[in-house]
Amino acid sequence: MRSVVQRVDQAGTKVDGRLISIIGRGILVFLGVERGDGVKDADYLLEKIINLRIFEDEVGKMNLSLLDISGEMLVISQFTLLADCREGRRPSFIQAEEPEQARKLYEYFINRGREKVKGVAVGEFQAMMKIEMVNDGPVTVLLDSRKVF
Repeated sequence: MRSVVQRVDQAGTKVDGRLISIIGRGILVFLGVERGDGVKDADYLLEKIINLRIFEDEVGKMNLSLLDISGEMLVISQFTLLADCREGRRPSFIQAEEPEQARKLYEYFINRGREKVKGVAVGEFQAMMKIEMVNDGPVTVLLDSRKVF
C-alpha cells in the first residue's frame, strides 16, 4: 500500500457538488492499494500514519502524533498512487489492485482507523471527488508498506 499523508488545518471532499466529508486539524491520507497487498500492509501503514510525529509541540518541534493531538483523519482512496510513468507518456496502473479487493482493504483500513482515531472521515470509493484542504506547513509524507526496510 502507498500513501501520501498531509498535515492539514482542515480538509473535505465533495462528490457531484455535495460535501460528503470534512475534518478539522489532522491529516489527509491518500491511500493506494497495490496488487498483493493484505491486512498486514494496511495495519503497518495505519500504525505508521497515526503515530508519525509530524505535529508541533509547545516549542515548535515536530514531536506529536495525530493521536497525541486528538486530531482527525480524512482517508481518500487513490489508485493513481500506483501509477508507473517510466515508459511513454501515459501512466500504467497495472500494479493497482482490482477494485473489489482494493475496496475491501480500503474499508479495512478505515474500520481499523476508527478504532484508534477519534474522528475518521472518508471519500467515496471509485467516485470523482473534489478535495479541498488547507495544508499546514506544508507537511507531506510518502509511505509505502513494501519499503519497510
